[in-house]
Amino acid sequence: MAPAPEHTIIRGGRLIDTTKRQTSAADLLVMGDTIAEIGPPAMPAPSGAHEIDASGLLLHPGLINAHTHSHGGLARGMGDRWTLELLLTASQWTGGNRTLRDKYLSALLVACEMLLKGCTAAYDLMAEFPMPSAEGIDAVARAYNDAGMRAVVAPMMADRSFFEAIPGLMDRLPPSLQREVEAFRFAPHLSSVGRMKEILHGWAHDRDRIRPAVAPTIPHHCSDAFLTACRDLAREYGVGMHTHVSESKVQVVVGYQLYGMSLTRHLDRLGIVGPDFTVAHGVWLDHDDMQLLGDKGASVAHNPGSNMRLGSGLADMRGMLERKVNVGIGTDGASCADNQNMYEAMRLASFASKVQGPDIERWITTGEALDAATLGSARALGFGDAIGRLAPGFKADIVFLDLAHPNWMPCNDPVNALVHVEDGTAVRSVMVGGRMVVENRRLLTVDLAKLAHEIEEVRERLQAARGPAKALYDRLEKVVSSFCPGLARQPLHIHRYGGHPPAADG
Repeated sequence: MAPAPEHTIIRGGRLIDTTKRQTSAADLLVMGDTIAEIGPPAMPAPSGAHEIDASGLLLHPGLINAHTHSHGGLARGMGDRWTLELLLTASQWTGGNRTLRDKYLSALLVACEMLLKGCTAAYDLMAEFPMPSAEGIDAVARAYNDAGMRAVVAPMMADRSFFEAIPGLMDRLPPSLQREVEAFRFAPHLSSVGRMKEILHGWAHDRDRIRPAVAPTIPHHCSDAFLTACRDLAREYGVGMHTHVSESKVQVVVGYQLYGMSLTRHLDRLGIVGPDFTVAHGVWLDHDDMQLLGDKGASVAHNPGSNMRLGSGLADMRGMLERKVNVGIGTDGASCADNQNMYEAMRLASFASKVQGPDIERWITTGEALDAATLGSARALGFGDAIGRLAPGFKADIVFLDLAHPNWMPCNDPVNALVHVEDGTAVRSVMVGGRMVVENRRLLTVDLAKLAHEIEEVRERLQAARGPAKALYDRLEKVVSSFCPGLARQPLHIHRYGGHPPAADG
């Protein structure tokens, strides 16, 4: 990519004052990739500075996606009524037969969508089977770099298949299906960890833009030896660790069956929970789990859209914030949330809190939703001191919204409008690290017409190859859709409290 100009002055734009709930005119001086100064209109600028006219535009920090899956780009819209467990069952159908180019294109596609909708950084838990490859992770990293956005790339890893991870599920399968799901086995954990160590040791991408992390996919899909090896690897290389925890009630029940405690407590017992650890979803975290996460400085990536889409439930964001958990907001993957629109994710985070009860003090404010989608997500990605704010010393990741768009007529309260009204259609331009990547609603880094043509060719090829995997899913779906809801119907106090109902405040 071409470097950012040495000096850029952004004139005539308006910034949001979240305290006063209004906008104010200001100029921004950007030196290289960093905001150097914010001052009054017509403030002095270095001679020869590149000037950007932001008249009639509202500037806000780039939104940050705390949790997505780039491999979902090519699986968008493939399912309707499926739970998390059915989504996992469908993985060979939705994600199989991918070439290295397919992995690159899927990541490029989701990066393009995010940029066009005001998102400048993402935590991507990409998938490869049966274990990560250096080439695959490099392809995804290159896609984000080519699109022009920041990313943390964390390949999901496991050493137990979905059918092995849920007690009793394999036994429910007829022998013929048991033999067929043998193909779902992951590589032994020593192989995956060894490969990941090689990838971390040889990381060649600029860590200010693209950095790696470790992602054991779901705790009970991983042996304790695998989880502790991931912990040690993350600490050795100073990277984050991200895993799906208590996303569905099935996961909670299985955690108690296997460990006699919540998944969060089990992870803490293994020494995993800490400031560089992110829980994905956390729909079924109890207050003790939240307190533990808050006390240890951990994060939760809140994904309200996919939580509702998969019927997983409504996460208690207020409970997390009360217990000092750092909360970021994510979209989840396009295969289970269908779009990568962080404006929609903020809106749903607000709305999800409001349908949980009539006590408005428990509802998430628009200011809290905006903070979570910027500062909170930045901390979860490990970029907390660099992005998520428009302030001197922070990277110039800036979204320019058109105040003449109907979304902003009238602009009564810009914070409310940004969270409850904006849907991405008013995005005029997007800057990442001082460099324009979207200008006048046109993506400058990728030829979208060419991408659309290539994506369609991939879709046709994959569709032709998916027949056997789809037929297998249809057979498995009948078992999973009866067995897993049966687990979910179990009262949690049977597991949490030894069969006794909880106390009134439990």
